[in-house]
Amino acid sequence: MKLHHIIFFLGLLAIGYYFGEKYLPKTTEETLAAPINETELAKPVAYTGNIAPVTQIFDTERATIALFEKSAPSVVYITTKVVQTNYFTRNVEEIPRGTGSGFIWDNDGHVVTNAHVIAQSNKAYVTLADGSNWEAEVIGKEDSKDLAVLKIKAPAAKLNPLPVGTSGDLKVGQFAMAIGNPFGLDQTLTTGVVSALGREIKSLTGRPIRNVVQTDAAINPGNSGGPLLDSSGRLIGVNTQIYSPSGTSAGIGFAIPVDEVNWVVPELIKYGKVKRPTIGVALVSPSDLLRMGIQNIDGALVAEVVENGPAEISGLKGFERTSNGDVEMGDIIIGVGQEKVGNYDDLVLALEKYRVGDKVKVIFLRNKDKKETVVTLGELM
Repeated sequence: MKLHHIIFFLGLLAIGYYFGEKYLPKTTEETLAAPINETELAKPVAYTGNIAPVTQIFDTERATIALFEKSAPSVVYITTKVVQTNYFTRNVEEIPRGTGSGFIWDNDGHVVTNAHVIAQSNKAYVTLADGSNWEAEVIGKEDSKDLAVLKIKAPAAKLNPLPVGTSGDLKVGQFAMAIGNPFGLDQTLTTGVVSALGREIKSLTGRPIRNVVQTDAAINPGNSGGPLLDSSGRLIGVNTQIYSPSGTSAGIGFAIPVDEVNWVVPELIKYGKVKRPTIGVALVSPSDLLRMGIQNIDGALVAEVVENGPAEISGLKGFERTSNGDVEMGDIIIGVGQEKVGNYDDLVLALEKYRVGDKVKVIFLRNKDKKETVVTLGELM
């Protein structure tokens, strides 16, 4: 190879090395060791569209926000468990049963919820809005009203009782707000209106609960036992059921009217049960009426009266056998006070408006003759 060829080749190597050092990627070690040039770093792209300086909140929204912030601390999350003995280890275990909602009733730690929330369980725990968890004592429950009262030993400073309103003066179209724990998601707010009044639902005992409040505020599993509030934040009902083929909210929810809650809860707190008044009669059941061939009867047919009970003392009669062996039908109660009685449930619900010891007018039919008497109510044992 001639000398000028060698010189030309060496020149190409030198040029290649120069450009390689300047433009080819560096090794990892060299990259980490090299100083960072801040001016060469990419900057995030700022959105330059038309952004309002502050989100506008309307007066109606402010009212809802204020109502929720005031009421939410009163709403609690309830979990229930069943205590049972493990078959193999013989250890006592707590098995989760279900969840629901409730609310603080007073500064003594009483919590109101649905009876079905604590049904078939023997342990209940209440979680307050601040996250603290408390074991609860079951004070009493009334299955026919689907209401129950628990009690926790939390200090009064942690308790925020809800103001209690009325339901007898509600109007369709009024604002309604539900707070609860649907699907275990605590402190959830849904809003709507009172969509209907005077509804009737079945309780755990099969007995009707009347004058139920219907709302389109979304109520889902887990909302049971939570409060339904009006625009002033007053309790107007206790959420209890939904009407939905799928089991989730379909815009029709039901709440036990607060007028019922107002007399049931104090009874449960004081006595551990509802002290029901009675007139001391046994009525003929609908199935027995059919078996006897008695149809379209308008009233509650008395089968027998309790010996020395209120009804017997007041002159009411049940079925009696005459001297010639015939059976004489008992009295048919058609009214209590100002309430019309068309069947057994009507009689029970009419008596709920009174207390043990009250004197009430009872209207009845005897051999198609309309009569009335005054009965001093006794206690149903």
